[in-house]
Parts: sequence; C-alpha cells; structure tokens
Amino acid sequence: MNKWRIRKCHGNWATLCLFAGILSALLIAAPAFAGLGEDVRSVQADQAHMQGTLRTTQNAAYTVQEIKSPTGTIVREYVSASGKVFAVAWQGPWLPDMRQILATYFEPYQKAVQAQGNSRAARRPLMIEQPGLVVESGGHMRSFAGRAYIPDMLPEGVRAEEIR
Repeated sequence: MNKWRIRKCHGNWATLCLFAGILSALLIAAPAFAGLGEDVRSVQADQAHMQGTLRTTQNAAYTVQEIKSPTGTIVREYVSASGKVFAVAWQGPWLPDMRQILATYFEPYQKAVQAQGNSRAARRPLMIEQPGLVVESGGHMRSFAGRAYIPDMLPEGVRAEEIR
C-alpha cells in the first residue's frame, strides 16, 4: 500500500491547479523592480537587489539615497519631498541593472536605445532627451557613469546639473 497519496485535479480543477501553480512560480521568481518614478520605498528593493549598503544625505529640496554594491558600482536615487524618485545617477566599474533602476521607464529607454543603435558610433555616449525622460550614459570597461531623470518631476529650484 502506498503511504503517499497525490491528489489529482480533475476537470475544471485541473485548469485551476495549473493556473495556481504557474502564478505561484511567477510570484516567487519575480524580482522586485523599482526605481525611477517610484515611491521612496523602492529604494529598499533596489538595495536588496544590488546587495549593497545604503547611505542617506538630506538636501533642502530632496534626499539622496546612495547604494553601493559589492562590485563597487554606486547608484544614487534622488527622492523629492513628496517621496518620489525623480532621478537616478550611477558610476562604477559595472553598469547597474538598468531595468531595476529605470523601473517603468525602462521600456521607453530601451526603445530609444534601439532607435539610436544604427545611427550612433559604438563608443559615443548615449543621450536620450524625450519630454518625459532624459538619460545620459557613457564610459568604458571598468568606468561607467550616467544619470536619468524625469524633467517634470524635478523639485522647484533643482537643476538637472545637480544630478550626478
């Protein structure tokens, strides 16, 4: 006699069991994407994703949340008084996970990069200027730097040059 009994799903239950299994697998495997344009709580998700250390610096108009990864890459997330990440900047030997730090802005970024792909020289800095997103990125192996910001979300009196 078999001690272990496996419950089988029948009919509509089979579909429900399959759906529940797939949904569970996706939820367990899904990374926590957060970053540009997101709530300040996204900084902790980014820190966990990068496995980095966090340092906070307060400014009159915004807060800078600086995350340093074990690989030496530094990501700074600029948070407005309303608690939204309005800009990110990075520097270090490796590019950060752009999908992670750009969050919902990753897709427009990716499309702009692809559109520039054929027209830009391989070693030129990347410059994307759209009404809702600005991204500047450049560097070479072991030395990358860049920034991304949402022009409409810049706090009053804050200039883009402050994002570095």
